[in-house]
Amino acid sequence: MTAARKLIHAASNDDRWFLCLGDGPTDVFVLHEPNGPSGGRPSRIELSAFLGSGTGSPERLALLGMIGSLVTVPLVAVPASSGGPEPGAAGAEPSPGEQASTA
Repeated sequence: MTAARKLIHAASNDDRWFLCLGDGPTDVFVLHEPNGPSGGRPSRIELSAFLGSGTGSPERLALLGMIGSLVTVPLVAVPASSGGPEPGAAGAEPSPGEQASTA
């Protein structure tokens, strides 16, 4: 029994693919529902088989996009350069061979 499902992709011919959660937390699979006129029956596809197919099918790419959207990368603010010395460097002695600036 499928507890929950989310549409992955709906094809132009009305075939549909769903990401499904079955009876347990690790029972995750893809359900393919063919269009009515094709006479096909819904089929369960194990997630590893679906992702491991290596094809560039729209439904596989859509699932990969869904998975990728679960990962967020925080934007890192890069501080603007003030042109001055780094904090704590103002009283530093010049390195050997380096002249002290008199600005």
